[in-house]
Amino acid sequence: MYLGCSARGLAGLVAFAIVVVPAVAGTDDWPQWRGPLGTGVASGGDPPVEWSEDRNIRWKRPVPGTGHSTPIVWGDRVFITSAVPYGDPLPPRHDDAHGSHDSAPITHRYRFVVFAISRENGDIQWERTVQRAVPHEGGHYTGSLASNSPVTDGELLFAFFGSRGLYCLSLDGDPRWDVDLGDKSTLHAHGEGSSPALHGDTVVVNWDHEGQSFVVAFDKRTGDERWRTVRDEVTSWATPIVVEHEGRSQVIVSGTNRVRSYDMATGDVIWECGGLSRNVVASPVAANGIVYAASSYDTRAMLAIRLDGAAGDITGTDQVVWTRTRHTPYVPSLLLYEDTLYFLRHYQAILSRVRADTGDDITGPLRLGGIRNVYASPVAASDRVYITDLSGATLVLSHAEEPQILALNHLDDEFSASAAISGGDLFLRGRRYLYCIATQP
Repeated sequence: MYLGCSARGLAGLVAFAIVVVPAVAGTDDWPQWRGPLGTGVASGGDPPVEWSEDRNIRWKRPVPGTGHSTPIVWGDRVFITSAVPYGDPLPPRHDDAHGSHDSAPITHRYRFVVFAISRENGDIQWERTVQRAVPHEGGHYTGSLASNSPVTDGELLFAFFGSRGLYCLSLDGDPRWDVDLGDKSTLHAHGEGSSPALHGDTVVVNWDHEGQSFVVAFDKRTGDERWRTVRDEVTSWATPIVVEHEGRSQVIVSGTNRVRSYDMATGDVIWECGGLSRNVVASPVAANGIVYAASSYDTRAMLAIRLDGAAGDITGTDQVVWTRTRHTPYVPSLLLYEDTLYFLRHYQAILSRVRADTGDDITGPLRLGGIRNVYASPVAASDRVYITDLSGATLVLSHAEEPQILALNHLDDEFSASAAISGGDLFLRGRRYLYCIATQP
């Protein structure tokens, strides 16, 4: 089915496990990658449907450097990370040739920076340079050196720059502690992107690369390492999620060889399940006792895993409620909205909607007019779904049995970072600007 858009950007009709939040986030907070529920949904959000460069823009802030990390929002502040080049350009390095043809060379020294920005007017309230370095790898040409999203619980702020370290700051930017995990060696030198997960007093980082992979947990107040578990994995970019089930907290991580669940207290493996492709990027989601994991690179795969009774290797067992082998996502993560899973084919503008309990198609797949390459993950609020593409277009769909295109909006920037929704505001972080989109009085 095709969902076309006119040049004006409108069209007609188109024919319990709980994800743990970092703290008791308010309805206006977006404290982590994929939002307060870890599903891409802002349950209390109601952002605008339509906008442009001269409509419904509360403010537009140039941001130094580049970063594809998602903005996070707590109270009256927006936090973002960036890699800011400084000094004279560096001479070409001979070891840049070890990457693939789509890897970017290192051209500068960089400052790795955390910014706190006023939600009201876009002013930079503080900035903190946490590291200065010449990165050992350049990453994919579409990526950035600051693609790991920060996370907060309203008490502390955690900024992760992968090979440049994990940093704990106060919400006023004061350094508390930092940890150096070494250098990652990523497949084809395509760079880094997994974000930390935060639950209670523990911060979790997944470290999948071409060397020894592991998942590690730190005390959030001291930075002391609580446990580290070796992973039989190669490079992945998926962010862990934390799920509570039957009184037990689980860290769930997608990977090439297995989706695995780790005991939050000890790091021991609770269950594992094979079936995904290589180069896993999309993060899993969970609700109502089911975990959903997906990938699409050399093969297409999606798994729905029942947590009740899950223990040991559950590959091929009835713990796997349903599977799917077509139209699965590569870069954008799943959106789980009420009883519906939304996902894009690879990173193309072809949208599938399936029933979360059965995996059956609702309608579709739907070919979306007006957008093309999509690296940002879809988000949702107020019975609407927002899908932003690389070129600056955002398609807004109704969340309904028969969805309708509500708007096609354009901004003069490029967007790889996923949107954040907070109350009546939508935050879009582009290559050059951070936008606060809000209905104007």
